[in-house]
Formats: sequence, C-alpha cells, structure tokens
Amino acid sequence: MSAKKERRKFIPVGGQAIIEGIAMRGPEKTCVAIRTPDGSIDKQMLPTKKNPLQKVPVLRGAVAMVMSLVQGYGYISRSADIAFADDPEPESKLDRWIDEKFGDKASQIITVLAAFLGVVLAVLLFTLLPTFLAGGIAKLFSLKKGLAAIEALFKVAIFLLYLFLVTRTKEVHRVFEYHGAEHKSITCVEMGEERTVENVRRHSRFHPRCGTSFLFVVLAVSILVYAFIPWTGVLSRSILKILLLPVIMGVSYEIIQLAGRHDNLVSRIVSAPGLLMQRLTTFEPDDQQIEVAIEALKMVLPEEDGRV
Repeated sequence: MSAKKERRKFIPVGGQAIIEGIAMRGPEKTCVAIRTPDGSIDKQMLPTKKNPLQKVPVLRGAVAMVMSLVQGYGYISRSADIAFADDPEPESKLDRWIDEKFGDKASQIITVLAAFLGVVLAVLLFTLLPTFLAGGIAKLFSLKKGLAAIEALFKVAIFLLYLFLVTRTKEVHRVFEYHGAEHKSITCVEMGEERTVENVRRHSRFHPRCGTSFLFVVLAVSILVYAFIPWTGVLSRSILKILLLPVIMGVSYEIIQLAGRHDNLVSRIVSAPGLLMQRLTTFEPDDQQIEVAIEALKMVLPEEDGRV
C-alpha cells in the first residue's frame, strides 16, 4: 500500500524577495532579513501593519495591494542601503532637494511617491496600453467585433514580455532566487518539517499563494470582466476599466486565498497557470539565500507548542 501523501498545512505567513534578502510577514511581526557585504544577516523586526478594511471581503484585496506596494518599496530601499553599503552612489540633486524640503519625512515621501508611480506604470502598461493598441487595430482594419479578444491578447503578450525582460538582468535574477528561497522555506514549515537548509532545499520553488499567481489571476479575471463591457470607445472603456480595478483585485485576492488554503481539484486548476508563471519569477536559490529565508521565517511564525 502506498504511503499517504502528506497534506500542506496553511500558515498565515507571506514574504517578499528584496535585494539580497527577504521581507517575511507574519500575523503580528514582519522581519526584514538582508545578507550584508561581510556575510552576516541583518534583521529588522517591525510590527505587521494592519488596516480595518483588511477584514472586509473583496475590498481587502485592493487594500492589501496598496499596502504591499508602499511597504514593499520601503523594504527594497532599506535592502539596497545595506547590501550596497560598501558601494554608495552619489546623492542626486533630487534626493538633496527632498531631504532639504521634508527632512525626517523624506524617506516616507519617496516611498509613497515610488509606490504611486509603480501603480501608474502598471495601469498604463497592463490596463490602458492594450485598450489603445486594440483601438488602433480596430481603426486600421475597420473592425467592429472581436476587440475584447484582441485587447486580451495584447494584455497577455505585454505581461509575459515584461516578466521575461525583467528576468534578463543579473540583479533581478538574484532577487528572484531569494523569491524561490522564500517559497521553499514556507513550504517546508507548511509540510511540518524542521527548518534546516537541507529540508528547505528539496522543496519546490513554486507556491500557490505567490504574488505572481495573484497577478495572473488579476489578469484572467480582468479579461473575463472586460469582455462584458461594451466597446463604445477607447477613452470611455479605459475610464471604466480603471474604475473596476479595485473590484477585480478584490475578487482575485479572494480566489488566490481560497486556492492557497485548500488542496483539491478546483484549487489546483486555479493555481496551475500562476504556478507556471512562477518559472519566470522564481529561480533556485543557493544555501546562503536559503539561510536568509529561514532566519526571516523563524522570527515571524505564530507560536506553536510554546516554540516560535
């Protein structure tokens, strides 16, 4: 008789790969662990920020996305300062101006501004650009039907091309190795195993609750929703798509959370495309990267049997 397959246990922990490290978020604490130039691991403990709206179904998806963007840039900024401490870049005129104008709040201003620009870029690339391209094709060939399908093809193509191009850089590739270490370490705990480099290493670098999977679900849900919007014009359609984005993110968030909490045929079907996409956003980590993931994870796990 074959051995019964061990079931994955859900743990309320997620992470984000940053420069030479990982920001691991637990229910109460967040640990930002970064490999320093001298080989040690710098760890900063922060309270996990919460928002009352995160308890509201559907709405919490959009809230989580915004909070993740703002906090994520802050983690990346800190990791860059630590990882590149031996090779500091000269301060730009813009940096000096922001420091002079805002003083101690300068870093917060830069973080919020960077997150805002990130949202604007994402909306332009994945929401507005496909619509304008499809509209251009419609005018060029006098098309009246099938525009939603053409728009969807452009959206998928832009998304895949973007992921492919960012992985071509050495720095991003290394960040995605830490992404793989994050997934492996979380899976190790979910499977009830001791957190050692050897145990973590043998697990898959793919995880159903990954942000990449979330982005793919957002992409799929948006294509489905936008297919029912009448094509009355490029501008009106673009405005309506932007207004629907919070709803689409909220629905996508609920889907990915359900898929991550359950292991059945439906959840595996939902997770499959996102897991496939993770081939572009995760790579196999080395042992030192796994050590960073383990250190970050053990600091944020909820207490279990008196241990953390």
